[in-house]
Amino acid sequence: MITNAISYVNSITNTPKNQIEATLKLLEQDATIPFIARYRKEATGNLDEVEIENIYKLNLTFQELQKRKEYVLKTIKEQGKLTEDLVKSISDCYDLNSLEDIYLPYKSKRETKADKARKLGLEPLAKIIMSQNNMDINGVAKSYLNKEVSTIEAALEGARFIMAEWMNERIPLRDMLRKMMERKAKVVSTLVKSKKEEAEKFKDYFHWEEDLYRIPAHRFLAISRGENLGFLKFKIELSKAEVESKISNYFIRGNNFSANEQIELAAKDAWRRLLHPALENEFKKLHKVKADETSIKVFGENLKQLLLAAPLGEKRIMAIDPGFRTGCKVVCLDETGNLLYNETIYPHPPKNELKQAIKKISTLASAYKIDAIAIGDGTAGRETDSFIQKITFDRKIFSYLVNENGASIYSASKVARDEFPDYDVTVRGAVSIGRRLMDPLAELVKIDPKSIGVGQYQHDVDQKLLKESLERVVEFAVNKVGVNLNTASKHLLQYVSGLGESLAERIVDYRTENGSFQNIEELKKIKGLGTKAFQQSAGFLRIYKDEFSLDQTAIHPEIYKQILKILKDNKIKLGEVKDRKEEIKSLDLEKYVSNDLGLPTLLDAQEELLNAGADIRKRKKAFQFDSTVKSVEDLRIGMTLPGLVSNITNFGAFVNIGIKQDGLIHLSNMANEFVKDPNEYVHLGMEVNVKVLDVDKERSRIQLSLKD
Repeated sequence: MITNAISYVNSITNTPKNQIEATLKLLEQDATIPFIARYRKEATGNLDEVEIENIYKLNLTFQELQKRKEYVLKTIKEQGKLTEDLVKSISDCYDLNSLEDIYLPYKSKRETKADKARKLGLEPLAKIIMSQNNMDINGVAKSYLNKEVSTIEAALEGARFIMAEWMNERIPLRDMLRKMMERKAKVVSTLVKSKKEEAEKFKDYFHWEEDLYRIPAHRFLAISRGENLGFLKFKIELSKAEVESKISNYFIRGNNFSANEQIELAAKDAWRRLLHPALENEFKKLHKVKADETSIKVFGENLKQLLLAAPLGEKRIMAIDPGFRTGCKVVCLDETGNLLYNETIYPHPPKNELKQAIKKISTLASAYKIDAIAIGDGTAGRETDSFIQKITFDRKIFSYLVNENGASIYSASKVARDEFPDYDVTVRGAVSIGRRLMDPLAELVKIDPKSIGVGQYQHDVDQKLLKESLERVVEFAVNKVGVNLNTASKHLLQYVSGLGESLAERIVDYRTENGSFQNIEELKKIKGLGTKAFQQSAGFLRIYKDEFSLDQTAIHPEIYKQILKILKDNKIKLGEVKDRKEEIKSLDLEKYVSNDLGLPTLLDAQEELLNAGADIRKRKKAFQFDSTVKSVEDLRIGMTLPGLVSNITNFGAFVNIGIKQDGLIHLSNMANEFVKDPNEYVHLGMEVNVKVLDVDKERSRIQLSLKD
């Protein structure tokens, strides 16, 4: 029997109870998930972020279920109907649908047809019919006639309303019908005829039928959206004849034709009026939740890959926000992303000031010692990249097309206005593009994750759940990489474990007033940053100096003393760490294990010493699209093109092949084997060579393949 949250989580995850208990205790102490996963491995038995988050969510579900049970018990008690059996049934119930089934007869509701029939005194007749003992049902019904019930059929109809309600409230029957829905129900969508022209985008679903258990998340959400917009009728159906027969047979016990006929009619009414609408709504909600979770997971995985994309690093960047009529906004940034200069050039139609633009770019690249050029990949992006390729610089300068999704959101935001109060949105947008090349993570945290454009149906899913999930992804990415305490913006710092917006702002203010932090202990001087916040955040913050120190690693300050002792025992000085990797690899860590310091933590520390504070992300590489393909008109079936994976969904992956419209690699064309999860074959930003399978110019659809 489940008695508490630990047992509940264990029953679902099979995670050992001691690990669940330790995790819940840490969460109750306000420890963050990144901190627990990284620095409390001994306590949790090495659970990772996903497992810890799952325990966290299941604990919330358990608490919500307990609250609902308390409410149900209180309500039934107030009605004077609470029995020992009911208390036991409710206490032993750990499924919300089952709990609501128990509560159904006691719910306050508007007067039903069954209630009206009871007032007319027809409940005894319903009981006689359901008992199936009396062969003369019409004769019995006659005795219930009065001024308000003037015919035998009226009496029988009233009795059937009561019987239908009993059927609706029979828990085993509802469970049986749920199983039928799970196995046999179909999703059926049809066009609302008066909306045919407006509904063109939903053309695929004008006459659609599919098994409910097979329907993928993206299709369920698409049909749901069509229904919400009033373009589609969306039903979840079972075979009417089969289900009515199942309900009838559940209650019929013999060959009393007269009673059986009334039970069959009541069964039809119960299904049509009560059971089907309730179960259809239940399954729509259930599958909506599943579809939301699947889509949010896809969005989160894409976002994580984007946030952890390879940075170019601290380079001098020229960034260009391309345009035709309005020109290309050019900005020059120093190694830390500070704006040095901005200008507008017009290399494209209608102005065609090509020579002046070439001269300007060449001069700026030389004057500001530019290392690389970032070009927004939106309108005029490819044309601007081609224009840059024509310029001869005084040294090798690579150009990069940078995903500019959300740059316009940033440029018009308060964050951007605060950073650049004296510049317009075009300058801010160009700066964002340049900074994305230098460090995608540091720049993208300033934008609402939903606006980055790497999800599927993000506007159709539960917005609260989406926001919470994406914020956790950002938190994960920031803490995975670590944050430079002396250069990070407040927007980046606020995602560090244990900090938040207020402390992040105070850190930046402290830096402004006192200069760079010299060591991690100095963080304790920040007003309001207490012992708990320091413990939660310190391991994820970095301080970089010329000489190597533990402050530039993910080793937590709480074990600095032990790590320095290990190095001293093995005659390795801190300054020698980078040059003595073989000796660090062969350290006998077992002999340093104690009650306060476990092997998992020591192994993590060893890994940090071997990497000597290096960025876990790969470095950015230059990439070139096929120069002969500039629009959909240039595509030919069978041609092979280089591309970059721009978005991953649960039905495939989209690839940027250097034109306005991305192409789709459907799951069936992703590999020479069955593909269930596209993330096992591709990742965001991955360079791929794809074959063009089909081009539908009218619908702007391009089908691609990764198959050999």
